[in-house]
Amino acid sequence: MSSSPLRRTALDAVHRALGATMTDFAGWDMPLRYGSERDEHLAVRTRAGLFDLSHMGEITVTGPGAAALLDHALVGAIGAVRTGRARYTMICREDGGILDDLIVYRLDETEFMVVANASNAQVVLDALTERSAGFDAEVRDDRDAYALLAVQGPESPGILASLTDADLDGLKYYAGLPGTVAGVPALIARTGYTGEDGFELFVAPADAEKLWQALTDAGAAAGLTPCGLSCRDTLRLEAGMPLYGHELSTALTPFDAGLGRVVKFGKEGDFVGRAALEEAAARAEQNPPRVLVGLVAEGRRVPRAGYAVVADGAVIGEVTSGAPSPTLGRPIAMAYVDAAHAAPGTPGVGVDIRGTHEPYEVVALPFYRRQK
Repeated sequence: MSSSPLRRTALDAVHRALGATMTDFAGWDMPLRYGSERDEHLAVRTRAGLFDLSHMGEITVTGPGAAALLDHALVGAIGAVRTGRARYTMICREDGGILDDLIVYRLDETEFMVVANASNAQVVLDALTERSAGFDAEVRDDRDAYALLAVQGPESPGILASLTDADLDGLKYYAGLPGTVAGVPALIARTGYTGEDGFELFVAPADAEKLWQALTDAGAAAGLTPCGLSCRDTLRLEAGMPLYGHELSTALTPFDAGLGRVVKFGKEGDFVGRAALEEAAARAEQNPPRVLVGLVAEGRRVPRAGYAVVADGAVIGEVTSGAPSPTLGRPIAMAYVDAAHAAPGTPGVGVDIRGTHEPYEVVALPFYRRQK
């Protein structure tokens, strides 16, 4: 148990003034909710939500060898990413186990921003620093250089457009561009972790409160709602998005997680974990690993991570994430199950909830897909 004091974001005073319930998340004191988790969740699905994500770990990689370093250190083809675009990728150990899933933004020809999960930021920083040996590139810890605000939901483009002259219409999904929002210099990214359209705004911590207030004012008529980490979790669960420590871990390779597509064997040169991942890919073809599926409850009992998935009295898998779904109105879960039981509609599947086998329907992920 760490005795270090919790880190606070630049928006800490704002959260407390709004009456947020705070929680320790990866060593940060973060807002869990401001009021009703369900109301916050539904605001993002139907209107817009405003999040403080300043706990995420920003790592800048610069220099003539930056692209080559990232191609070596990560499983994706980062050198092929065009300036202004972003790529979802992973960093793996030599044995193929997933250290973290990442988003990498190419800011220009020789500069990239790697965004790691808060709980893994130091691990990723250490690994990139170690792997930079021999490359003409610098790895810089920029966690203190940024605050990160996110506006997510169908009303978010209109809200943001009222505060910036940046070309939001031309900003594609998984892209980023420098701009000014409410007079604040920002990297405006269109990624997100909710299943909705939305934007992330990377800004200087000193500008965070001004920007939060400007977004709050601009979004008032559209029903913009401050949102905590709790609804962020149910939103990503409905969208079928993996969470490190639940669907992803060092015990799994990307192929075990059903995300083998992020591994680019065709890129030039060797990369960390390549040999192990080639074996994992071959193994997955010969003997399919457990498959990540969706489970929808027939009753009201909520499954939690670690609960056994059962069929015909045998354990066939394990729940990785579970929660009540505000959108579906029923409990849902993601689980890794044996391939023989992974097809949607497979009969006889249940979850062992404290000794009772509760019936669940196997469905394809995601549970929720927004209307374009």
